[in-house]
Amino acid sequence: MIKLDILSDPICPWCYIGWSNLARAMEARPNHPFTIEWHPFQLNPDMPEGGMDRRAYLEGKFGGKDAAVKAYAPVAEKAKEAGLAMNLEGIKRTPNTRDAHRLIHWAGIEGRQTPTVLALFRAYFVDGRDIGDRETLLDIAQSVDLDRDMIAKLFESGADADDIRARDTHARERGVQAVPTFIVANQHAVPGAQPPEQWEAIIDDLNAQLEKADQADSAE
Repeated sequence: MIKLDILSDPICPWCYIGWSNLARAMEARPNHPFTIEWHPFQLNPDMPEGGMDRRAYLEGKFGGKDAAVKAYAPVAEKAKEAGLAMNLEGIKRTPNTRDAHRLIHWAGIEGRQTPTVLALFRAYFVDGRDIGDRETLLDIAQSVDLDRDMIAKLFESGADADDIRARDTHARERGVQAVPTFIVANQHAVPGAQPPEQWEAIIDDLNAQLEKADQADSAE
């Protein structure tokens, strides 16, 4: 197996699109060699704990309503191509995602990381839920068969909050400036929401390398 590390933020639309494209490629190549781990990267590390109004956030980020609409037009187009029904207009708040990343981390310990990330994506981009709200996060935890009471206690304890900040900082120090960023075998970075065809080509190349290596080992 080959490690595929994914740096992502659950409020990043390109991360949702990028995962969907990767998932389609892995479905087309069921012999793919990937074992996946998700890692934290906050698009807005300085976001207030309670988040902020979505419209105010977008207009502030992009310089007005028209600029925000223009910036999100490619998102809607690529989401449709990826088979995702994003309800962007249904999103009312842009949250601080530190607690969401803590949940993803704990889900990884339980072997439930990818289902948790997908549940967060759906909650935010489809259902318009505030994934900075802990009750919402507890609902999501319960939906992917995590122990709701245990997760609640972890949230209250402050567990792993500093670790999430440190890992986010470490990613930036390594040169990661945007997400999604996919790291193949801890060596090769694949940035952005690549189309399924690109991932299929990567999978084919990796499988060919693995087969070649196996043949060389057998010949010794």
